[in-house]
Amino acid sequence: MVFRPNRSSTMDQPVVPHVVFLPFPAQGHVKPMLMLAELLSQAGFEATFINSNHVQHRLEHSTNIATMYCRFPKFQFRSIPDGLPSDHPRSASSISQLLISNRDETRTEFRNLLVNLGQKNGRWEPPTCIIADGIMSFAIDIAEELTIPVITFRTFSACCTWTYFHLTKLIEEGEVPFQGDVDMDKTITCIPGLEGTLRCRDLPGICRLKEANDPLLQFFIKETAAMPRASGLILNTFDRLEASMVSKLGSFFSKIYTLGPLQGLFDTFAKSPSARTSSNGLLWKEDRGCITWLDSHPSRSVIYVSFGSLVGLFRDQLLEFWHGLVNSGKPFLWVIRSDLILGEDGVSEVPVELKAATEERGCIVDWAPQEEVLAHPAIGGFLTHSGWNSTLESIFAGVPMICWPMIADQQVNSRCVSELWKIGFDMKDKCERAVIEKLVRDLMESDEIVKSTDEFAGMARDSVKEGGSSYSNLQKLIEDIKSMSLARKVSLSSVG
Repeated sequence: MVFRPNRSSTMDQPVVPHVVFLPFPAQGHVKPMLMLAELLSQAGFEATFINSNHVQHRLEHSTNIATMYCRFPKFQFRSIPDGLPSDHPRSASSISQLLISNRDETRTEFRNLLVNLGQKNGRWEPPTCIIADGIMSFAIDIAEELTIPVITFRTFSACCTWTYFHLTKLIEEGEVPFQGDVDMDKTITCIPGLEGTLRCRDLPGICRLKEANDPLLQFFIKETAAMPRASGLILNTFDRLEASMVSKLGSFFSKIYTLGPLQGLFDTFAKSPSARTSSNGLLWKEDRGCITWLDSHPSRSVIYVSFGSLVGLFRDQLLEFWHGLVNSGKPFLWVIRSDLILGEDGVSEVPVELKAATEERGCIVDWAPQEEVLAHPAIGGFLTHSGWNSTLESIFAGVPMICWPMIADQQVNSRCVSELWKIGFDMKDKCERAVIEKLVRDLMESDEIVKSTDEFAGMARDSVKEGGSSYSNLQKLIEDIKSMSLARKVSLSSVG
């Protein structure tokens, strides 16, 4: 079918930008992009949010989507295949299959959906722009083909994004992949701006692969190299946290929008954070009973433990953490997902002493309302997997961290927490009960770390206030998208 521009439109009709969002199909990617979609919907934009069929199915069973439709009549969810069978677990242990699965079907369905969205009464009126995840580069290919502006949204920190841009350099310098008996504490010197900061063990998880031509490593090199073809880069961070890294990324992007922490930005604009769909568990049903449990505890007395939505533990690792938490003597709130223990369905055969101690001063839930938990005055520390969403949420809430990273960007994030920002401890590559016990006690009793954490929390909150850097950057993004919409309207009206 040939689409013809709508020449009958009058220039005095109001321009309503239409933004299409394409996240990578995992909770840590969907959540920040959905926050941004809600923010732009709040600004009056039309928004189409494209999930994978699998993610959309889970979302519909754990989230009140109807409420969001009522608040934002111009918002809609759509879904496409992710290239994997419906019974695939899509867990951390198999995430590589989701990353490098055959994307031909996904690509084709995405293109077809864009064409359908742009077909209006036989006329071609395409979406104003696409905001696509930084590891969904086929969206850039299709956007270029259909002449639709595209902005890339990398859900990592600026520091980790900069590190990914140097994966090829790391290979050329012989730092990656690790060969033989590598000194994991060897300092990496070939990443500008991070000389002396990162060690081998602090490089992204994919750097631990055995071969430089590993398909997963090459996938990330390719995806990262494609990002600068977009008209701009969105990051969920704030300038005072990562100014130097944001500045260096400017060598790849003419426009960078630092919009973090997104949850704080939404609260500033919406004035009703409780209404935000992206503030809940999204793909997991929350157990809100833990809030009542926290209410009964003194200020900064509880350690919160969560390893996110993907990371899994072996049973012996789980028991080391459990013993360490119990031996610390501190009350603890622990998220243990049904799929957390690798090779097992839930927790079974818990030692009697751990069970008794947990009943006395612990609370275990399948999933928690994390933003609300971190903001609770009873929370004094966060034992985390160091995913970027969790890290930024903890910074915003002013909660110091113990970092136990496993995959992706988590190794870089944990190093930043401990060495650059000094708002927590990094215990990567360790899982002994004695270490856990000591770090929990040290974290909960460290006035110096609490002071540093409070300072960064203040910076984060200032960034999302009116006039703050992230607040101003969101307004700039809104204006830039409006300009795209107006330019498209002028172009269509002048054709013929």
